[in-house]
Amino acid sequence: MRFGLLGTGPWARATQGPALIDHPDTELVGVWGRRPEAAAEVAGELGTTVFEDVDELLAACDAVTVALPPHIQPDLAIRAARAGCHLLLDKPVASEAEDARRLVAAVEEAGVASVVFFTLRFAPRAAEWIAEQREVGGWLTARAQWLSAVLGGRESAYSASPWRRERGALWDVGPHVLSVLLPVLGDVTDTDRIAAVRGPGDTVNLLLPHVGGAVSTVTLSLTVPPEAAVVEAELRGPTGATRLPERDRGVAPLAFGRAIDALLEAARGGEPHPCDVRFGARVTEILAVAEERAGKRG
Repeated sequence: MRFGLLGTGPWARATQGPALIDHPDTELVGVWGRRPEAAAEVAGELGTTVFEDVDELLAACDAVTVALPPHIQPDLAIRAARAGCHLLLDKPVASEAEDARRLVAAVEEAGVASVVFFTLRFAPRAAEWIAEQREVGGWLTARAQWLSAVLGGRESAYSASPWRRERGALWDVGPHVLSVLLPVLGDVTDTDRIAAVRGPGDTVNLLLPHVGGAVSTVTLSLTVPPEAAVVEAELRGPTGATRLPERDRGVAPLAFGRAIDALLEAARGGEPHPCDVRFGARVTEILAVAEERAGKRG
């Protein structure tokens, strides 16, 4: 499958581009970016072609992978879908619920396949754990924390990201946590009962009611000091308690390769992947309600 890469940031350089080059069933046709000089640099690093006209790249591809901020992604993804390209999108699929719904409509109208890359849903150990807990069922409550020092003093390629600084942890790591909780506990159907309280920095605390009756509590932050950083999730129910396996460092390229596999399978006529654009849009809708409940950052 011929892929185009939209975006030139650290994620495109370190994960998406290399994974497409290494995958045995994909060809990286070219790179497009909002800054032509950056696109040329990334294309040179990856040994592929730079495209200054995004429509020319779309015409040369069967699919695109997107490494762009969530307020930029929807319009370009819609454009790609209308050009007949399958979509491998980043999370969140949009920063506004209406944009996410427009994207879903465009994908359905075009009849293209879609996969949204939620890292934990494609990382082998985490994905296996999520599937096992979904089979067990009957969970009563869940507690999840994703506390990162990306904006709290730890050196990171993502520390300078303008959209992360503007929208904060709710929109950056919130999708990851929801991608774990929703398949196990069920959708958050009664959004009127979502509660959200802001804490120091960009920290936000959520209370989420799930369709099966379980309630989850979530704490998110990008601004904790390195000593306070943690990623964890715990479920409790009649069978006791279970914890999400500790994250494997450096697993993103492997996980992204598995996301490519999922898109290839869906594009060949397989069942839509659970992490398709519809699921991505639902995550965006829940985050939008939570942001409204939390109010503006101080």
